[in-house]
Amino acid sequence: MAETLKKGSRVTGAAREKLAADLKRKYDAGESIRALAEETGRSYGFVHRMLTESGVVLRGRGGATRGRKPTPAP
Repeated sequence: MAETLKKGSRVTGAAREKLAADLKRKYDAGESIRALAEETGRSYGFVHRMLTESGVVLRGRGGATRGRKPTPAP
């Protein structure tokens, strides 16, 4: 995916399958949807849709979680 896609251009057929496979591979390797969107010149929604259509199990959001607070060491 060296070159970015023309913004707003329709991606169909073999090009869509190749793009979906590339996005899936990179997402599975740890890249974020936002990073993939910026890299391809597409929107967050487009990349999200391509990943879900490819059967990718999306990761949860990062950041602070509201779990139990760690107990202080005695």
